[in-house]
Amino acid sequence: MRIAILLMTLVIMSQNAFGQTDPTLPKVMEFSGVVVSQGEFQDPEPLPYTNISVMGTSRGTVSDVNGFFSLVALASDTIVFSRIGFKEVQITIPDSLDQDRYTWYQIMSQDSFLLPEAVIYPWPSREHFKYDLLAIDISDQLRDQANENVAQEVLSEIRYAVPADGAETFNYVNQDQIYKYQYSGQLKPQNIFNPLAWKKFIDSWRNGDFKKKKKKERLKY
Repeated sequence: MRIAILLMTLVIMSQNAFGQTDPTLPKVMEFSGVVVSQGEFQDPEPLPYTNISVMGTSRGTVSDVNGFFSLVALASDTIVFSRIGFKEVQITIPDSLDQDRYTWYQIMSQDSFLLPEAVIYPWPSREHFKYDLLAIDISDQLRDQANENVAQEVLSEIRYAVPADGAETFNYVNQDQIYKYQYSGQLKPQNIFNPLAWKKFIDSWRNGDFKKKKKKERLKY
């Protein structure tokens, strides 16, 4: 039994060795290199995130931040280099190589895409736009409503009623954190003994800022 198992193992190993040395099979090799492009000062610089794929297969890779790439390929494979904004390049690995490594230095040239002009209208055609524009009723009532919408009182109410946007909220949070870090590990100053704080409170009281805040709270609800 042991002799039979040993013979079967020798047969399988010999078949694998024969398959690896079969000249009819394509040669497996490591295809590596660097992808570059023309820099700002006309010097070659690495081109990262370039797609390197084997045509007709799902095998491929992407160049790293230094433009280097490496993949397993077969002799006579067609390699495709592609990247948005650059012209596609195709090369074929020679099938007469003796080594199991093939190094390539690929220079990519920029490509410009000219898109056709696109004019978007909220109407089906220019004629519909002209018709709707000429049909607008610009009466005294609409003019009075427009003037009321831009009145200072209305704008003041909107100013306190509209919530803060992202940039304004970020500034508030950033200022609050700076204030907390400034007095971290110590007692905060008591503004009740600060004459400048009292002056600011009195000026705000005279200007009616507290009334505006109450109006803002009513508008929220």
